[in-house]
Amino acid sequence: MIRFMLLFSRQGKLRLQKWYISLSDKEKKKITREVTQIILARNQKASSFVEWKDLKLVYKRYASLYFCCAIEDQDNELLTLEIVHRFVELLDKYFGNVCELDIIFNFEKAYFLLDEFLMGGEIQDTSKLSVVKSIEESDMLQETMEEYMNKPTF
Repeated sequence: MIRFMLLFSRQGKLRLQKWYISLSDKEKKKITREVTQIILARNQKASSFVEWKDLKLVYKRYASLYFCCAIEDQDNELLTLEIVHRFVELLDKYFGNVCELDIIFNFEKAYFLLDEFLMGGEIQDTSKLSVVKSIEESDMLQETMEEYMNKPTF
């Protein structure tokens, strides 16, 4: 089970976070700061797996963003790396070659994609087509509601 997922820039700026365990905000900030420092200090040629406390950190850098997941000690690191890659593929499919600015300005879409893909730290749906279709349907519904709300009333 994935405990949490963090997306942060090379400068250590947190761009997206999803927690599948309940912690206080203070604990989340402390963990985020610690994990970010550990990963940013590592050599680029080092392994994408880090043993940290009683968890494993699995991370991958795509362009200027690091995608990091914390998993339980007995979980499969390679499967988690594949989950991270699948999430990046979903973001690419929706945004068309996703970049850090897409995440910054459309964070709600990124969270929606993540929630369609992972729920409670477990894979919900592996199909890229069905996940992207869900968010496109949501976009269409939102546009329809905006059009309806903007119609003049007499």
